[in-house]
Amino acid sequence: MRCVIARFPFELTKSGVLESMKGVKPEAVTAESVIIGRRHYPAKQVGEVVTGQDRRDFSAGEVLRAMARLGFTCRTAPEAAPAPAPAESPLERASAMLGTSLTV
Repeated sequence: MRCVIARFPFELTKSGVLESMKGVKPEAVTAESVIIGRRHYPAKQVGEVVTGQDRRDFSAGEVLRAMARLGFTCRTAPEAAPAPAPAESPLERASAMLGTSLTV
């Protein structure tokens, strides 16, 4: 299948991608990822290995579109967790446990 990544055309096949990624240790996934075999690879790592280009030359979205068209499962970046609630002071915690309101 013909794909354009970073303005360069590539002729990619699913078997070719599997062969290219064989023996490549996955880096830690912190953003978009592609599942190849049973491993989760960062999209930028897959793009770099498959195309031979520097990661700064293409976007993760370009790689995700190409890999999805080839039939690989792609995952988008996980959403950020909500910010934790502000910590209670010991006095506020004790007041809440006693069931009384705190007035200072």
